[in-house]
Amino acid sequence: MTTTTTPRTSPPQASTLTRWIPRLLIAVAVLHFIWAFLQPNDWAGIAADGFFRSIVDPEAPDYTAREADVWFMIGGVAMLALGTLGRHIIRVTGRLPAQFGWYLLAMGLILCVLYFPVTGGWAPLIIGVLAILAAGSRGTARHTPPK
Repeated sequence: MTTTTTPRTSPPQASTLTRWIPRLLIAVAVLHFIWAFLQPNDWAGIAADGFFRSIVDPEAPDYTAREADVWFMIGGVAMLALGTLGRHIIRVTGRLPAQFGWYLLAMGLILCVLYFPVTGGWAPLIIGVLAILAAGSRGTARHTPPK
């Protein structure tokens, strides 16, 4: 009994801009993690309290700083997740959907409006615009996944 397999085709090559979008986002995530410990923070207090349930008391004197520290770190994790997911999508399909850029644009726009002008929100805003442009450019490979 012989079986035949269909040769696996590789997706079309993505444009240079498309390939750089996840790289830029991953770099911003790494900088986000670094800045989480360089800016004024209360990670020492969180560690001293043993991490577990160290941010549940809103009456604690450093509650706001601790909460900001955790959400800042979660923002870095979210950007890292989007960056690595974007890289995977490009490897599989050869393109990056415009939706990816719109999410980043929304994140950046909210941060820029709330913290204008001194904010790191410019990074996701700019990367989001670049992702939208890359998704709509003629140079970006189009690929329909197999059924």
